[in-house]
Amino acid sequence: MNIRLFKPSVGQEELDNIKEVFDRAWLGNGPMVVKFEEAWNQYVGSKISIGVNSATAALHLALTAFHFPEGKKVLVPAITFASTATAVLYNRLIPVFVDVDPETVSMDLDDLQHKYDKDCVAVIPVHNGGYPVAMDRLMDLAGKLNMKVIEDCAHCAGGEYKRKKLGTWGDIGCFSFEEKKCMTTGDGGMICSNDKNLISPLRAYRWVGIDKDTWRRATGMEAITNEAMHWYYEISVLGYKYNMNDIAAAIGLAQLNKLDSMIAKRAVIIQKYLDGIKDLKYIRPIFPYERGNGAYWYFGIRCENRDELIIYLKNKGIATGVHFYPLTLQPLFRPYAFGCPVAENIWKKFITLPSHVDLTDKEVNFIIENLKNFQ
Repeated sequence: MNIRLFKPSVGQEELDNIKEVFDRAWLGNGPMVVKFEEAWNQYVGSKISIGVNSATAALHLALTAFHFPEGKKVLVPAITFASTATAVLYNRLIPVFVDVDPETVSMDLDDLQHKYDKDCVAVIPVHNGGYPVAMDRLMDLAGKLNMKVIEDCAHCAGGEYKRKKLGTWGDIGCFSFEEKKCMTTGDGGMICSNDKNLISPLRAYRWVGIDKDTWRRATGMEAITNEAMHWYYEISVLGYKYNMNDIAAAIGLAQLNKLDSMIAKRAVIIQKYLDGIKDLKYIRPIFPYERGNGAYWYFGIRCENRDELIIYLKNKGIATGVHFYPLTLQPLFRPYAFGCPVAENIWKKFITLPSHVDLTDKEVNFIIENLKNFQ
């Protein structure tokens, strides 16, 4: 066999939506983006959503929305993708790395309180692998410490915590639609919030600072007294080229219709893994997989002989990965790294197994069989 680690699940529905975009011959930031933003609002229950070209852009702009003074601090978990922390640096702020809980690999909220000082203005909880941070406790802490909360939901589109959608607990939610995630737009992201005044200005920031995107200018001509001035716009902020396009949004709309069913399919696959490894003494799940909470993007395990197992599975045609190498060990972040011993130790046992909705029972059984045969 040759079993992929990740794989987007796309088909005719996505092609039909793309054809609609091609037929309209408007491929950039247009009506599909608007439609996708509105659909996302309805799905997660937010009042405003803004489509962007990546979760990295979403995180960057989310911090930009608050206009924090240069040099203030933002608390981020030590184990996450680089974008969580680079968004802090993009805004000329200082990342403060919080250790992770050894069982959940989520931000350790006790260590968060220990790392907090008066210069900390925000916290970015990451629902790593789709396992939800305890957002009720975090929101209580953030309120007492007067910190803003930006949820990094790159791994958990569609997930819930205590029957409330992840991404709607904090001030702003940021999602990834990169090709391997819970749902995809090829590449893309979304910013959402219930505070329209907070993130409405980000529409200009995502489009090089222009106060009105091309589609809205084109369709708004009839509302302009002098129609010859439809081209007019103003640039009042230093923006970025972060906009989503209609091709991505077309894929996203089809994927959103499938999201709940894809989450359910992943849950079945994960339960099959859990049942298959439950009696293995040398392997255990990377974190608790709890029914009803989260939307698990990947299935991971811990193994003392990690590297040997990775090679063994590779020789059987089974792809694996490691998510993620602690940022405190990366050269860029070493000047900000201290006091994260758990993160810097437990990652050495992590292995990500094939985790996508198109996995067959035969493939999952083959992977489990080889985990059992590994000595």
